[in-house]
Amino acid sequence: MRLRRFIYTLTMYLLTPVILYRLAVRGLRYREYFGRWRERFGFFPDPHIRDSIWIHAVSMGEVNAAMPLIDALMQRYQDTPFVITTVTPTGSERVRRVYGERVFHVYLPYDLPASIRRFLDRVRPRLAVVMETEIWPNLFFECQARGIPLIVANARLSEKSLRGYGPVRPLAHSAVASARYIAAQSATDAGRLRELGAEPERLGIFGNLKYDMNVPGELADEGRAMREAWGARRPVWIAASTHEGEELPVLKAHAAVLRQFPDALLLLAPRHPERFKPVALDCRSFGFVTRTRSEDGLATIDTQCFVVDTLGELLRFYAAADVAFVGGSLVPIGGHNVLEPAALSVPVIVGPQTFNFAEITANLVESGAALRIADGDGLGACVVRLLADAALRQRTGAAARAAFEREQGGVLRTVEVVERVLAEGSGE
Repeated sequence: MRLRRFIYTLTMYLLTPVILYRLAVRGLRYREYFGRWRERFGFFPDPHIRDSIWIHAVSMGEVNAAMPLIDALMQRYQDTPFVITTVTPTGSERVRRVYGERVFHVYLPYDLPASIRRFLDRVRPRLAVVMETEIWPNLFFECQARGIPLIVANARLSEKSLRGYGPVRPLAHSAVASARYIAAQSATDAGRLRELGAEPERLGIFGNLKYDMNVPGELADEGRAMREAWGARRPVWIAASTHEGEELPVLKAHAAVLRQFPDALLLLAPRHPERFKPVALDCRSFGFVTRTRSEDGLATIDTQCFVVDTLGELLRFYAAADVAFVGGSLVPIGGHNVLEPAALSVPVIVGPQTFNFAEITANLVESGAALRIADGDGLGACVVRLLADAALRQRTGAAARAAFEREQGGVLRTVEVVERVLAEGSGE
């Protein structure tokens, strides 16, 4: 195992220039990637904290999933400093917007031993909580060596990810086995994690924390206010978290929708900020009267396509829509969070590629809470069908909300594990 870890670490060091090159390329499209590179190697001012609870969430989606857990832990451990790490600028912006100075936030360093040690020397956690699928061998082993208990929360592992470990699978096996506890989203995830190396006595099925997301009561009012601005009786649908290769089918679908409903409005929210401007240009090239959130604030009566080119507002726009298509599902990304529209009783449409949310999506489809299309060509007809049938929309939306409420409770179960692990560490 020492030899495997040495080879893995050497490979990580050799790949560092390539990783930095990728950061620079991303920075050309989204300038925030140019900033704070030193943090990615564990260099940042010492915050002078100790015995912190550290939570790692890769990007904005994982941060959103972690927020109910973070809120519950901050309420339970009010005198404990909290550290939240992310990898992407969008995740970082979300943390800073929601928690501000209440937490210490930096980027998680690359999985290089020296970088990880510098990070841990500065934040000195008494507990590490890693969200979802972030299994970094050097990080896990360094926590184990320092006696820092590590919990993998909301853990999921797709078949594709399991196969993807390839030559580092024995190392991943040891890393997973070093975790103090793994809270899996589903029985399928738990089975794959056992196959990867999780100890059965340290593994449980807790459900998806995203079911415990907070839905602010004022969202419905905000949605109605938006609709008043652009026309309260207009049919409105949203294509959310779309990726390259999905906007073209979405825009073709909207052309089909406009043939049936000439006053319909499309809300289009690309997943990544670097694609905001290109997507707005695509909308205009189709001949749609297009406005954007950053430049125009809200759609107007004559707007046909409104690009949501801001972050952290997706729930607000879901609340203003009659129908929601959730992206990442027409291309092999694996889909995105279908629970956000479901929580707002908005009928959901997904494509065939939903392996990242396989059980959740299957549950919604089987319970009549979501509709699945075979490909992008079927999107327009599906949207038209829902917009034309108010009773179908109501049934689908009500089923979505019921499915969402039925699966809640994962946060409470995870907090109980955290309490138990911390009690064991303190000798209580």
